[in-house]
Amino acid sequence: MANDNDLSLSDKHASSKVKTKATTKFTTKFTTKFTTKATAQPATAAQSRSERTDRSFDAIADHFEKKVYGGLKGEIRLAVLRRDIFEYSAQMHQRLGRPLRVLDVGAGLAQIAIELAAQGHTVVINDISANMLAKAQAHAAQTDTPLDITWHVCPYQELPAKLSTEKLDAEKFDLILCHALLEWLAEPAGVMDFFDQYLMPKGALSLCFYNPASFDYRNLIMGNFNLLDNSDYKADNVKSLTPNHPVAKEEVEAWLAAHRYHVIRSSGLRVFHDYAPLKRGGHTDPEAVIRMELRYSQHEPYKWLGRYLHILATRQA
Repeated sequence: MANDNDLSLSDKHASSKVKTKATTKFTTKFTTKFTTKATAQPATAAQSRSERTDRSFDAIADHFEKKVYGGLKGEIRLAVLRRDIFEYSAQMHQRLGRPLRVLDVGAGLAQIAIELAAQGHTVVINDISANMLAKAQAHAAQTDTPLDITWHVCPYQELPAKLSTEKLDAEKFDLILCHALLEWLAEPAGVMDFFDQYLMPKGALSLCFYNPASFDYRNLIMGNFNLLDNSDYKADNVKSLTPNHPVAKEEVEAWLAAHRYHVIRSSGLRVFHDYAPLKRGGHTDPEAVIRMELRYSQHEPYKWLGRYLHILATRQA
């Protein structure tokens, strides 16, 4: 695990609208402003929390792509998200009788959002990292289907100004994706107000976030009791993709309830794969692993063991 702020962050501001085929050449203009922060002195827990900054993976985009999506872990993650999201988005599309307006906040490589665009929906994709979105754009360029995608490189807090410039703020979104972002935000609860502003009444919110209980459980299985005994433990690997400040399921559920969202589906991502140090039997067959992960991802108590949790919720009118 790495400290959230090991990387030097810079605000990257850009937007580019792309309606593309596989042969279309992407051109995106990025402008960057660098800011310097003073070195923090030892502080109280409240002060430390206020001094966090939103993390960008700009400096380790290649590592992120390989580590998160370069193997079976990534295939499991996408399989669960595709099932949960595409089933519901198809129902919304049929009910509304038009393409959906979709926003992906903190999208990273944006695989699900790009696939939704390939299904004919209008998509806005955002991330704080220019390098991550450059990879997403390269992936989108390989799609044979025409895509209606608008790209915004900026912190999500600057999206309202970007959307206003694009004259998109008059319309809200039918579906907002927010995957693996909460655990990297300095103030994760604040993003709920953003969702309230831009999600249509009865629109759907797809939240995927790191499950801190899985950190404890996996280290119990692996015998890493020293990590669990050390309440001050923080990761020191700058390339770690395990957050130091994850948000518990109960806290996310409380936010959703306070903002009048109704949970319609919850799933666990990688509910057993990461806990099997010895690969034997069915574990040697990737297709079988994905099939079992999909089966148990929605069954209690197994889904709550997922390394990540996915909650699909609708906003009450």
